[in-house]
Amino acid sequence: MTAPRFFDANEIGAVLGVGAAIESQRRAFRALGAKTAVLPAKTHLPGPGGALALAYPCRLSADTGPVCKFISFNPGNTEHGLPSIHGLIVALDPETGVPVAVLDGAAVTTIRTSAASAVAADALANPDVTELAVLGSGVQGVAHVRAIAAVRPLETVRIHSPSEEHRTTAARELSRELGLRVVATDDAESAVRGAGIVALCTVSTEPVIRREWLATGCTVISVGSFEPHRRELGRDVVEAAAAVVVDHRETALSHAGPIVDAPLGEPELQELGEVLVGTAKGRRSPDDLVYYNSTGVGVQDAAAAWAVIERARG
Repeated sequence: MTAPRFFDANEIGAVLGVGAAIESQRRAFRALGAKTAVLPAKTHLPGPGGALALAYPCRLSADTGPVCKFISFNPGNTEHGLPSIHGLIVALDPETGVPVAVLDGAAVTTIRTSAASAVAADALANPDVTELAVLGSGVQGVAHVRAIAAVRPLETVRIHSPSEEHRTTAARELSRELGLRVVATDDAESAVRGAGIVALCTVSTEPVIRREWLATGCTVISVGSFEPHRRELGRDVVEAAAAVVVDHRETALSHAGPIVDAPLGEPELQELGEVLVGTAKGRRSPDDLVYYNSTGVGVQDAAAAWAVIERARG
């Protein structure tokens, strides 16, 4: 067997820019909405100290082979100067099943998560939004600014995290890179008030925002509530939302902390893919509060992995 090609983080970033990543995620969710993707349940393997290993199998389409991501989340890694996410993605040939590529799972996760949020923002947020608030100044927080700036005419970004050094550095580097006014705020409320889009990129077990902080017509995007005990926002926001949209209904009902806590039933949840293909409405009015929760699903990894493979092949 010929050894599969390995794509490291640098190669993935070079091949899959923000625009291509967003298109890969739009393809992923449209496949979910059209029910052409094959998406088995992901497997969770809890570990000590809040560690978690996950396996995501999926097949995006008949002409792309099966993909499986095996990834770990270790929140204690920050104490050792290590990233909290590590993993690998394996892609198989669509006809023979021979492994054709192995990709850095953390790099793909970062890109596809922020790109999917951009797809959600594009589908759900008001078109004239110019202010973005991001809570979390780590890898995902920074990636979300880049991705959402690609789908909305942002003028101001406010970013907050508990570390003054981290949020200040992130704001300075993003401002220089994107040519936007990016401001680090001393508290979450100052970041959130007035923003048309609020992106929550933490792993908090307690709500980091309140309903009264949110502007009329705000779209809230949460990517850190991927386990039942992680709840970046509370019932006050969920119950006030005119539309609650998720990446995958069954996964959200089992794993998304705010959805589990509310609790919401299947009829109350829309899927992003359904919004994209027109079988769900999403936002109905410019004044609506809209909430999108992403737990992360395998179709995202499959779409991103095959986008990398296909673009590398030329």
